Amino acid sequence: MLKKISTNKAPAAIGPYSQAIVCGNMLFTSGQIPIDPATGEISGSDITAQAEQVMQNLAAVLEEAGATFQSAVKTTCFLADMADFAAFNAVYAKYFTENPARSCVAVKTLPKNVLVEVEVIAEIQ
Repeated sequence: MLKKISTNKAPAAIGPYSQAIVCGNMLFTSGQIPIDPATGEISGSDITAQAEQVMQNLAAVLEEAGATFQSAVKTTCFLADMADFAAFNAVYAKYFTENPARSCVAVKTLPKNVLVEVEVIAEIQ
């Protein structure tokens, strides 16, 4: 049985998808971008500020589902510019302390022209 996860502490989906889905004891989040859920606006203009907002959004979705950053098994990270890799990693490492498996790629364009998007697969504890 699939369970949709939704919280107003993270931005609402901007398309026909859920913030996350639980399947068994696994959580699959949709990609989070740096939208401040309180304002609906992009938060920050540099990679560090945007990555921090993404992590706050992910934290809200993970919490709503009963998961944590420490229960993450895989992340996929999308950067608008690979020159931001080191700065992004500095923020990422503060949250994903258990070093889950990860893919990190540069893409041509992200939704709303943000600099970063991150999705997570985590185990529900």
